[in-house]
Order: sequence, then C-alpha cells, then structure tokens
Amino acid sequence: MQMENFNDLAAFAVIAREKSFTRAAAKLGVSPSALSQTMRNLEERLGLRLLTRTTRSVSSTEAGERLLRTVAPRFEEIEAELVALGELRDKPAGTVRLTAGEHPAISILQPALKRFLPDYPDIAVEIIVDYGLTDIVAEGYDAGVRMGEQVAKDMIAVRIGPNMRMAVVASPAYFERHPLPQTPQDLTAHTCINIRLPTYGGLFPWGLEKDGREVKVRGEGQLVFNSLSMRLSSALDGLGVAYMPEDQVLAHVAEGRLVRVLEDWCPSFPGYHLYYPSRRQQSPALALLVDVLRYRGS
Repeated sequence: MQMENFNDLAAFAVIAREKSFTRAAAKLGVSPSALSQTMRNLEERLGLRLLTRTTRSVSSTEAGERLLRTVAPRFEEIEAELVALGELRDKPAGTVRLTAGEHPAISILQPALKRFLPDYPDIAVEIIVDYGLTDIVAEGYDAGVRMGEQVAKDMIAVRIGPNMRMAVVASPAYFERHPLPQTPQDLTAHTCINIRLPTYGGLFPWGLEKDGREVKVRGEGQLVFNSLSMRLSSALDGLGVAYMPEDQVLAHVAEGRLVRVLEDWCPSFPGYHLYYPSRRQQSPALALLVDVLRYRGS
C-alpha cells in the first residue's frame, strides 16, 4: 500500500470509533461528503466492505473490526511519539487528559496540581470525573485512576495514595431519632444514603468486614446519589446514614457534626493507582505528573 493511503486508514479509524461520519468529519476538519468518498475509495482498493451505513448509524463490518484492532493502536503510538518529540524543549508542554472518580480527583489529583502546575505553565491538565471503568485507550485519555485491584494486567500502575478506609456516619440529630447500629445487619433498619455507580448497575453494596467475615449491606433509604459531596451534605443534614471515604468525614466527626459507627467493621484496603498503557510511550508532561503523584509513604 502506498504511503498516501495511510491518511485513508487514519480516517477510517476515527469513523469506526465515532460511529458517525458527521462527528468524524468534525474531528478531522473535512466535510462528511468528502469523508464518505474517502471511505468508498478505500473500500474499493481493498475490495472489502469496512463500514455498514444506515440513515442513523455507522458500524464496522467484521473486516472493519479486524482492521480497527490492527491499525488504531499503531496510529495512537505514532501520535504519542510525535507529541513526545514536539515536547522536547527546556520546559515540557502539552495537555494531559485524565479520568478519575470524584474522590481521588478531590483528595489526590487536585492537591497535586496545586504543587505541580505553577512550575510548568506550558502544561495543561484535563480531568474528567467518571465513575465507570473507562477504557482510557478507546476514549483518548493519557491515564486513569482506579483502586489497585481494578487495574488491568496490561497496564502500568503507579500507586498514588495510601491505604484507605471507609466510614459509616450519620448526624447526632439522626441518631437521636434512631438507635446506634451495633452490627452491619442493624443498618437494614436505618435510612441509608445510597450510592449508584455505573459499574455495578444496581445500588453499590456497603462492604464491611471483621475478623475475616465479610458482609455486603444493601440498606433502604430515600436518597441515592453518585456524588460524594451530596452524600456528605445529606448525612450532615440528618437525612440518613452514609458510607463515606474516611478522610472525607474525620474532621466532621472530630468536631461533633457526625457520629461514626461500626468502625471495627471498616478495615483498610489498597488505595488509588494511576494507570496507563504499557505499550504507549509517556509524554514528558505525563512523566512529570506521574512523578509528582507517586505515593512515597510507608
């Protein structure tokens, strides 16, 4: 295949990922009609149908899926290398795109950026808060943040935080109206402020453990959130019992705004890790950020 045809392959990869000629054309800066003609020319040269088109959607054929799996990673590697070469200067530059849950974004990434960004004015950082187990390669992220046990084996994982604990809390006003729970099973009689995350489908179960005995609690309640701050605010308002990362509630417990219960049922577990593809060369900007985030505690 001649070198000029590589642009056709790159265009195909964008269409296959976007599943839309309109969105792909906008990304590539060409008209949809020109992009459609490019694909027709590519399919004619290959003698294969790569895309199935309807009035509402575009999908890859079996041959298209195979080509996408083979070609797309190569273009990503080329793009990453070109970015890395372009950043070989006295001060690294470029944009680092990260995806993370709300808690690590607030508790780990944001404090690190306060230390990091003033020294590197040519680096921009984009953080998308997402509770799903995002495919960072497919979605175009440089790296993501997950709990250590959630990181795929083909990724490089860098620990960026200490071990964590959860806490079961409610306001003093709430516990004036309800007895303190003594066991995890007691929570089924309480008004629980629940969590819904896309990776679990249903409500997130509260994982409690003591002496090797693990209990998954699914309590009932009037409120369900996917927001850390709203769960905390609702607990402070006396609307129920919340299951929260310990670091988010300790100050409120110390000052008497929240009461912690079942503490002996909340053991520590591995904390957050930054992860990125092992086959992709790091840009200088990402390498610097990784070094800043790297957890160096005991």
